[in-house]
Amino acid sequence: MKLYIQNMVCLCCKRTVAEELKNLDLPYISLELGEVLLKNPITEKQRAQLREILHPYGLELMDDKKAILVEKIVSIIVNMIHESEESPKINFSEFLSNQLNQDYQSLSALFSKTKGVTIEHFIILHKIERVKELIMYDELSLTEISYRMHYSSLAHLSNQFKKVTGLSPTFFKKMKNKRRKPLENI
Repeated sequence: MKLYIQNMVCLCCKRTVAEELKNLDLPYISLELGEVLLKNPITEKQRAQLREILHPYGLELMDDKKAILVEKIVSIIVNMIHESEESPKINFSEFLSNQLNQDYQSLSALFSKTKGVTIEHFIILHKIERVKELIMYDELSLTEISYRMHYSSLAHLSNQFKKVTGLSPTFFKKMKNKRRKPLENI
């Protein structure tokens, strides 16, 4: 049985869900961002218990098909930008369409209506948070970061970074108190 969980966007969320499933004695086959494949069907009572346990963590069980689809889009984007070392070689719209086997225009319209932001802007916000993270690690130059994040140039990265944060990447790198947003707040 597959369950979909809203706001499950980081490894910490995955660990929390795994721990709570274990506490409820609900074995699972796989646990990915936004979804869990349980070994066995669960009762309504177990579903209610899980819903109640996850709520304080900001995690919600989802039943609505449209909400589930939007959460799948979010999970794919978060995974692609924050979890995988390599982004796909095709553009994001093709990648999402292929992953979800749906027309990008309909995915985009649903996402915008539900989240109040376009998929493209959502991706940009996540890319900038990932850039911040890479800057804070201080292992790569800004040019290497722009290449890794698939920007056409360092200037493109710098312009987008400044539009989103109000700061240049160089200024951000020099700051003592660098701050990032939690992924679930983007």
